[in-house]
Amino acid sequence: MSDERREFAVEVVRRLREKGFVACWAGGCVRDLLMGRAPQDYDVATSATPSEVRTVFGPRKTLAVGESFGVIIVKGAPRTGHVEVATFRREGPYSDARRPDHVTFSSPEEDAKRRDFTINGMFYDPLEERVIDYVDGQADLQARVVRAIGDPHDRMREDRLRMLRAVRFAAILDFALEPQTADAIREMREGVRQVSAERIAQELQKMLVHRRRRRSIELAADTGLLPILIPELPPLDPAAPTPEWNATLQALDDLTAPSFEIAFSIVLRTLAAPAKGKRSGAGGAVDEICLRLRLSNQQRSHIVWLAENQREMDGLERAEPWEWKRFLQQPWAADLLTQQSLVRRHTGEDLVPIEFLLDLRSRLTADEINPPPLVTGESLIARGLPPGPGFRDILDRIRNAQLNGEVSTPDEALALVDRLRPSS
Repeated sequence: MSDERREFAVEVVRRLREKGFVACWAGGCVRDLLMGRAPQDYDVATSATPSEVRTVFGPRKTLAVGESFGVIIVKGAPRTGHVEVATFRREGPYSDARRPDHVTFSSPEEDAKRRDFTINGMFYDPLEERVIDYVDGQADLQARVVRAIGDPHDRMREDRLRMLRAVRFAAILDFALEPQTADAIREMREGVRQVSAERIAQELQKMLVHRRRRRSIELAADTGLLPILIPELPPLDPAAPTPEWNATLQALDDLTAPSFEIAFSIVLRTLAAPAKGKRSGAGGAVDEICLRLRLSNQQRSHIVWLAENQREMDGLERAEPWEWKRFLQQPWAADLLTQQSLVRRHTGEDLVPIEFLLDLRSRLTADEINPPPLVTGESLIARGLPPGPGFRDILDRIRNAQLNGEVSTPDEALALVDRLRPSS
């Protein structure tokens, strides 16, 4: 993150302090700073009410995104980003297991104690350069532990998504789940069903694009959350993982690209065991999961295609050029090769077709794999071939001949059209 973003976040605190309010950085940005990491964004907590924040910065520089909960956005330039400013608050009951029914503006200490985990419950004064810690977050950072603030059952009950967030934080930070927090998640895991599909999908995506995605999935399985989120998966015993599940975890570990689609397709790959040279048949189950999670149409199509085509490249090392070129022309072919190279490395399945296709992709240009067509449907009509049965077949045969290198000019292609056209 640029120094300009940090400087803007310091300026927000300074201006509030100049008007007599308490103000400091809060939450994840404090955790990241104390860990020596650059925060992705900065949040400010203050004694100023939302209306007072708007008075300090002016209506043109503020945006009320959650004023009833004490939250105002202070707008910055594109290079500095925006800063979320929240009033210190105490929260009422959570009837919907997501948001408090009401909030009461309160003190910094009360605000800290209503947050989720101790490592996210600290404040930092950037003007005096000091940490304000009411929840022993620094000790848990030192111990590398994710611990709920107060009673973990209460924290999870307030927002069931916190169970998944605990798993994600423990995984990506390489921390342990504090035993009582982990026990509360196991005991309350069924409550994750009350969380909206969109929020679950967002957490899964954050888990799976991160380099420590394997640990996220292991913890989700160990706490019993994964079978609830994806009941279609075979029964999982974290204490005695099957060879198939081990291969899945190892493939997730080996994946370096921050691709949610590839990672999720690896998690779901065991939903069907396709016969060699055939589509997996897993597309239906995978499609249902993607629909249930309300993934975007693009994500859904991508993941389902990867599931359905796990065997599509088998035997292509012995095929004619047009066959493997048509495979490589598909928009997600590279992702499928990545997925299968990772998985097959650990299952003992045939890597020859994968290595063959990866080598071709590295050596051939895009135009060599997918050259512009020599003829089109209009070309055939102009040649006197009326649309009808066999029209598409002739176009495909001309294209295959081009991909095989049998014809290389429009004239050669049209001559082949004449030879292929039905005799009258």
